[in-house]
Amino acid sequence: MNLQSNDFELFGVPVQFLQDRAQLDARWKELQREAHPDKFAVQGAAAQRLAMQWSVRINEAYQRLKNPLNRASYLCELHGAPINAENNTAMPTAFLVQQMEWREALEEAKTVEDLDKIALQANTLQRSQLLKIERLLDADHDFKAAAEQVRSLMFIERFAREVDDRIDLLGQ
Repeated sequence: MNLQSNDFELFGVPVQFLQDRAQLDARWKELQREAHPDKFAVQGAAAQRLAMQWSVRINEAYQRLKNPLNRASYLCELHGAPINAENNTAMPTAFLVQQMEWREALEEAKTVEDLDKIALQANTLQRSQLLKIERLLDADHDFKAAAEQVRSLMFIERFAREVDDRIDLLGQ
């Protein structure tokens, strides 16, 4: 293992968006067993510190790889197309209109049923975005276009969480 390896190399998986979650989970457990600091107790404090660094590095990589949005962002960054969501907020006009319509619908929603309809729309668009991102990253290798779609997906996921929070509030 090399601390300088990218997450995909560390986990021994292809450098691509589409990943097998069960394989990632199994590899994470295997890597954690290999790097567990207790295995290095007899080798002294320095070896345990190194093992702890490895454990942290493995967990960070796992968090990036297991989450589709984080994985897509990471792939874009690896290929020179950073997301820069805090600085680059440009979105297509149609997407901005959709955002405004969702915000209005969220403000006007009075019942859980109203919110469920909004949540369904957001979840449907979220799945569609993920498929688009997969195609852009794995088939087209268009990392710049994928970065734009990742920024859109960030908004959709944030909005979906807001809808879920409102559903929770109304359900209490």
